[in-house]
Amino acid sequence: MQTIHIELPDTIFSALRKAPPEFVQEMRIAAAVKWYELGEISQEKAAEIAGLHRADFINTLTRYRVSVLQYTAPELAEELANAD
Repeated sequence: MQTIHIELPDTIFSALRKAPPEFVQEMRIAAAVKWYELGEISQEKAAEIAGLHRADFINTLTRYRVSVLQYTAPELAEELANAD
């Protein structure tokens, strides 16, 4: 596993009312949710980045108001048509 060091102003932790470890975890989750929303990574990979089980990541998507399904309307119609 790689370690990345990011410098942040001390005030960020008090502004968000989070201790540094909580902030880091929330930042991992936020990044994973956004990359998943953009279609750049799968649910499985996003859950791994977020440090969550896949079921917990799916619940987190709801918290961030991101759809669990990452299909466009035409993709979903094609998927449903091929399901028969």
